Amino acid sequence: MAGEAKASGKAILLGEHAVVHGVPALAISIGQGARASARLAPTAALQVRDKAGSWEIEKDSDLDRAFHALVKEVGVIADVHAHVDIPTRAGLGSSACLGVALARALLTCRGEPFDAPRVMQAAMVWERVFHGNPSGVDVAVAVQGGCIEYSRSTGATPVPLAQPIPLCIGDTGDRSCTRQMVQRVSLVLDRQFDGGRHGLEAIRSCVETARKALVTADWQGVANAMHDNQQWLVDLGLNTPNSDKLCEIALAAGALAAKITGAGGGGCVIALAPRRQQEVLDAWRASGFEAFAIHP
Repeated sequence: MAGEAKASGKAILLGEHAVVHGVPALAISIGQGARASARLAPTAALQVRDKAGSWEIEKDSDLDRAFHALVKEVGVIADVHAHVDIPTRAGLGSSACLGVALARALLTCRGEPFDAPRVMQAAMVWERVFHGNPSGVDVAVAVQGGCIEYSRSTGATPVPLAQPIPLCIGDTGDRSCTRQMVQRVSLVLDRQFDGGRHGLEAIRSCVETARKALVTADWQGVANAMHDNQQWLVDLGLNTPNSDKLCEIALAAGALAAKITGAGGGGCVIALAPRRQQEVLDAWRASGFEAFAIHP
């Protein structure tokens, strides 16, 4: 028995970090991510490639432990080959979409019916090895696709879009550890006099405003919410010189808003650029940054 599967990465529009603390987040599938094929075998084995070549998977590394935890969760032993099509450790959910693609391929190998909750359950076992206490939003987008509002208490709710979101993604080239960034933000919030509730509620308001604006393609409304959310991320110390530069370049090229997406401390920036996507992409690339538009 063999199985093939794929899953998409994600961009968080608003609510990163706050979603770990119970605030909803808005996220969207970016239309590319990871592919996997699995075939039943006497021993479990994983090979992963990206555009740079094959990954070296050391015994007892996070990747090795995550794979064997997933194999145990699904209950099937297989030889698995996977390819990751998006930047890794960049805030685009590369580990989650790889985990979902692997889970789907392994579950298909079992030859039994499975549904989205089963895929999410299996992929979360994989994600916890990497991130400790993941919110679940990355896996939810990889499983469900489209645009969603996600919270830990209610799960994923589809957000109907009046029009496709004119979003660009630029890569700072810098990398950070999601687990460490989540822990860092938690410490910052704990040290605030109200446990960070004021900031978290402000981000909740941004999310609510953006969700309503997305339904009617009110791009200026979305942009205003993104700008306010970005300021909170900067206040939390999640920006870097390159993320600041990407935001500045995007705004100068005609984007309505630009912000960090994901854990911060590096990774990627998103820009909302109706009718100006190509101009933003060209400006980023002219400055030496890798960039692409989303096609959910």
